[in-house]
Amino acid sequence: MTPPESRDVERVQSGSPWEESIGFARAVAAGDRVLVAGTLPLADGGELMGEGNPYEQTKAAFGNALKALTPFGLDASSVIRTRVYLTHSRDVEFAGRAHREIFEEVRPAATVVVVSGFVDSRVLVEVELEAFRGAA
Repeated sequence: MTPPESRDVERVQSGSPWEESIGFARAVAAGDRVLVAGTLPLADGGELMGEGNPYEQTKAAFGNALKALTPFGLDASSVIRTRVYLTHSRDVEFAGRAHREIFEEVRPAATVVVVSGFVDSRVLVEVELEAFRGAA
């Protein structure tokens, strides 16, 4: 099996230590779609943003995920799907408010899932998104 040529699939790394230890890219573009991997509310230095605050963590996580689109010339207006993973169902309203503030004009397909936890027990939210290059 021949690997795809670099022009067919593009990858972006964010510098997260987990990208190296697990072996994944922050974002992968294939054709007109750009997929952003699960993204936590971590600052560039690795510190948790919005500790204890699901609204702030959701905004920070989506901010990080949207940053991964910039090398492709995309922004929130190109997002066609989001996924929000929460550790508590009580946080749906807070995460939903942050999502609405970011994507109200775009209205991507969205999924919210409650999970048992993340790699750091202080993390309340993880997000993923998919973008379409033709939307820009």
